[in-house]
Amino acid sequence: MLWPGPTQRDRLVEIRDNLLARITEAEREGWLGEVEGLQVSLAGAQEKLARLDRRPASRGVIDLRISTITGRPS
Repeated sequence: MLWPGPTQRDRLVEIRDNLLARITEAEREGWLGEVEGLQVSLAGAQEKLARLDRRPASRGVIDLRISTITGRPS
């Protein structure tokens, strides 16, 4: 399964908010099958947001200490 990068967080929040509004509408209209499907999608969006929020904010540069050859062999 693909996971979005941190730059996609705002878009995921939009999707989550839209799903919540659609669930409210479906409940009001009595569309029970629609409610169930939207709740599955909402759970997926919330899980992705939670995973993004658990990631470290910044990943620094890691020095692997790999030596390089700067001269020519004789």
